Amino acid sequence: MARTGTWALAGAGLALIATCYGLARFAYGLFVPAFRDAFGIGAAMAGVLGSMSYAAYCVGILVSTLASPRWGSRRVAVAAGSLATVGTALVALAPHEMMLGIGVVIAGASTGVASPPLAQAVSRAASPGRRDRIQTVINAGTGLGVVVSGPIALSARDQWRLAWLVFAVLCALVTLWNARVIPSASRPGVSAAGVLPRPLFPEGAVRLLFAALLTGAASSATWVFGRDLLVSSGGLGDRESTTGWILLGAFGLVGAFAGDLVRSVGLRLAWPVTMLAMALATALLAALPGVLGVAWVSMATFGAAYIALTGMLLIWGTRVYARSPAAGVGFAFLIIAAGQTVAAPLIGVLSDAVGPSVAFGAAALLALGTMVLRPPRASVAEVAVRPN
Repeated sequence: MARTGTWALAGAGLALIATCYGLARFAYGLFVPAFRDAFGIGAAMAGVLGSMSYAAYCVGILVSTLASPRWGSRRVAVAAGSLATVGTALVALAPHEMMLGIGVVIAGASTGVASPPLAQAVSRAASPGRRDRIQTVINAGTGLGVVVSGPIALSARDQWRLAWLVFAVLCALVTLWNARVIPSASRPGVSAAGVLPRPLFPEGAVRLLFAALLTGAASSATWVFGRDLLVSSGGLGDRESTTGWILLGAFGLVGAFAGDLVRSVGLRLAWPVTMLAMALATALLAALPGVLGVAWVSMATFGAAYIALTGMLLIWGTRVYARSPAAGVGFAFLIIAAGQTVAAPLIGVLSDAVGPSVAFGAAALLALGTMVLRPPRASVAEVAVRPN
């Protein structure tokens, strides 16, 4: 694919990730205070609903990993955008808690469906020297989506349903864009077993997936309860807490440079340093949620660190699964979501029992422990030179 076509793919992919992740999935955390007021739910139930989104993501990414090679990147990417559109519309129109949950589940599934076809498309369309950079640029779409969701939430004020209708319209427009840009190459007639990587767990896969699991678990506190912590424990107003959310997304765009960081210093150094940044950001939120400057810096640091870490896991996955990049990304992102699925309700229960600051402190300690799970030196050197 020509250079202009490759960057058109990157733009469409970034927009799809922005709408699926930043709007359809992670905007839930931005609106937890509004949902708690509208539907009378506590922190534990809010955590369960957030967990349902992550569980749907797990199902979506499994289906997408198998479907992308068989149906082609375009069809699966369009399916992701369609799920995001339907899910956000259902949240906007939800008359009760059950419908809210259904919308959250469908919207959450869209994120799982989105990543594998984009990884596959980039792997086939981009030259080897540009793949890591384009993959991490697309991955940084999460930050862009979070940036977009914040001003919409502020503009809508108490009209959260209007905000989610705007999200649905944006998801629909991006879906149409991807239908025009994403290449459609597929391998019809291939069985599910035929698209799974062989071996299923190559050398380095266990460490990769364990690192992804703990990354997901450690990040769930801020993604689900970050803004709620600033409001309930920190006493910040809507504008101040939402600005913190916008900063999270804006600095998440820094994650687009994860590929360049990995190229400069390597995964073995980039991983623990970035994980330490996420741990410190979570700990500061736990300790000083009511100090405006600290809260904003913490949210910004978390956003940059989390998006960079997921970009590193994306690169790590495509290297470990060099011959099946969609599977590598799918497995890594599946396990991130599995960690979030398990941790989100536990964080909610812990918050109700002993307070959100303790729950956030536990998440920070988990992130510190995850620093040691960096790629082994030998395996990184080996997988980096495999043909893709």
